[in-house]
Amino acid sequence: MLPRYLGALTIVVLVAMVLIRIRALHKSGVTVMKFGALDKTDFIIPPFAFFYFYFIFANAFRWPTAPHDQFFYSAWISWVGVLSCAAALALIFLSLLSFGRSFRVGIDAEHPDRLVTSGIFGLTRNPMYVAFSLLFLGEFLIKPNSIFLTYLVAGIALLHRQVLREEHYLAEHYGEEYRAYCQRVRRYV
Repeated sequence: MLPRYLGALTIVVLVAMVLIRIRALHKSGVTVMKFGALDKTDFIIPPFAFFYFYFIFANAFRWPTAPHDQFFYSAWISWVGVLSCAAALALIFLSLLSFGRSFRVGIDAEHPDRLVTSGIFGLTRNPMYVAFSLLFLGEFLIKPNSIFLTYLVAGIALLHRQVLREEHYLAEHYGEEYRAYCQRVRRYV
């Protein structure tokens, strides 16, 4: 049961870190929330996330869900899932630090900041999305069932779609600086 509780705690810590960063930037005059400004299909993400969070908490606290299938059970694989979730949180924390004042939720075409290429962004161009993928994988390993497998596959596909949209914008906005960065640093890992 402990891995399930830690999986739920991962979501609480993730949301808290992001909200604290958004609030701090907002207090310094930065408009962080640009979600859906360029593409209204972004609004498929909140229900996707809401139900995902529900399933994680339902798994931990035995709330009603369907289905209750489980592909396999292994205590050590559940703990690998917890480690994957912890790695995701560490990557998100490092990403938020590296972003500095450039952190946005969505693409900010009106007030773009500098191109961030240092810190964790020197190892991967998309550390937040790598982190979310690790989170999806970790939650699946904690509770390997059809719901979490669906979220793992759909979540990674949705993240990749967002990466491609952002890369298109970054290439247009930052031009050669971004293309040179792409030559030095991989998209994911």
